[in-house]
Amino acid sequence: MSPWLAFGILAIYFSILLVIAWITSRKNDSNESFFVANRTAPWYLVAIGMLGASISGVTFISVPGWVGTAQFSYLQMVLGYFVGYLVIGTVLMPLYYRLNLTSIYTYLEHRFGTEAYKTGAVLFLVSRLIGSSFRLFLVSGVLQLVLFKPLGIPFSLTVVFTIFLIWVYTFRGGQKTILYTDSFQSIFLVASLISAIVLIAMKMDLSFGGLIQTVSESDYSKVFFFDDWRDKKFFFKQFISGAFIAIAMTGLDQDLMQKNLACRNLKDAQKNMFWFTLSLLPINLLFLSLGALLYLFALQQNIPLPEKSDMLFPMIATGNYLPQAIGIFFLLGVTASSFASADSALTALTTSVSLDLVSLKKYPEASHVMIRKLVHVLVSLVMALIILIFWDLNNDSVISAVFTAAGYTYGPLLGLFSFGLFTRKMPRGIWVPVICIISPILCYIISMNSSAWFGGYQFSFELLLLNGMLTFVGLWLSSFGKTEAVIPGK
Repeated sequence: MSPWLAFGILAIYFSILLVIAWITSRKNDSNESFFVANRTAPWYLVAIGMLGASISGVTFISVPGWVGTAQFSYLQMVLGYFVGYLVIGTVLMPLYYRLNLTSIYTYLEHRFGTEAYKTGAVLFLVSRLIGSSFRLFLVSGVLQLVLFKPLGIPFSLTVVFTIFLIWVYTFRGGQKTILYTDSFQSIFLVASLISAIVLIAMKMDLSFGGLIQTVSESDYSKVFFFDDWRDKKFFFKQFISGAFIAIAMTGLDQDLMQKNLACRNLKDAQKNMFWFTLSLLPINLLFLSLGALLYLFALQQNIPLPEKSDMLFPMIATGNYLPQAIGIFFLLGVTASSFASADSALTALTTSVSLDLVSLKKYPEASHVMIRKLVHVLVSLVMALIILIFWDLNNDSVISAVFTAAGYTYGPLLGLFSFGLFTRKMPRGIWVPVICIISPILCYIISMNSSAWFGGYQFSFELLLLNGMLTFVGLWLSSFGKTEAVIPGK
């Protein structure tokens, strides 16, 4: 793809984002608008925006590649999401609305005190900063490959430019702007996904019926795995993991919950969650079908497979194997998915730092907007720095380990919230951060030795559940001799 063509496409794309940002933020620059869109967001807009925020560039690139080794087993986890989102809609959302929260970690302060509150906020900040930076690292790499490198621009400037674009269209409107930009990007994401499938099917001379038949009859389309309980693809491991991943990484995540708290009321937020959940199955089925088509197309055209499955979609889309249009749709899709995830995360991180760590309420109200804007700049700079560190490491195994470590931080959040919701016990505050550090370390040790210790058993995403359980047990042990707590919202 010509770099100037890519530049023109992206220039038009970001111009639209900037126009949306200007329209949505010109009349209101308040913190209430930035944090929760004045709590007036239409539920359907939140549902569409959540789709883009939850599907990052990693998903857009990686899920099709997984099909080669995992087939359609990912759908087992998606089915588990349904259970997780049911818990979010019926247990967590009513709690958040009853307490009128802006930062969901304020619940931990009400329930346990300052130590747990700050611990929960830090766990979110670490995981989201690393996770979102890694996702932007991927999209910055794509932009570097197709646009900036041919123009002689170094990667460091690509990163600064990418972060700056996101900062420009979020620094005033925040959540109010993001609800519209993410909806726009979600539509682009789905359109790019469908267009890629259609173009590959046309190249393979497949009709709509032939497309369905070819994918369903291929070796890649197996969904359910019940044979070996030790296998990472075993149904119940994936299904249960999916339920708890949804609870922890959506229901206990400030980023995605902040969108729901922007709805007018609890009923609207639950309606948004219902329709968002229903959309996940067809969207992920499309991603997996795209993966099957990519592998079948590579086989048909005698295209050698890349060493890393993540590179299959980018290699075919940006190579000379298909019409140039698919490269354009790939570029738009990966940009839309990455930016929808990153801009949402940037706003959530700014909200959490402002409310949970800086504690805006300690300062005069007249300075709140200025402090929030300074925090927004600081968070943007930290994200840029982390991306450059990833680039400097230039070692996939190290980056993968750091990214995996960030994933461990959701386990203690799961344990903290579960302990608060399902017990009346009060852990000793000083032990809370210690327990939340020890639990992920124990999980890592168990995971590294599970095959030897448990007859070949391999942990998959259910490690999150183990992490939460260890945190729960630690909190229980630390609460002996303490009086029962007053449960907020009851």
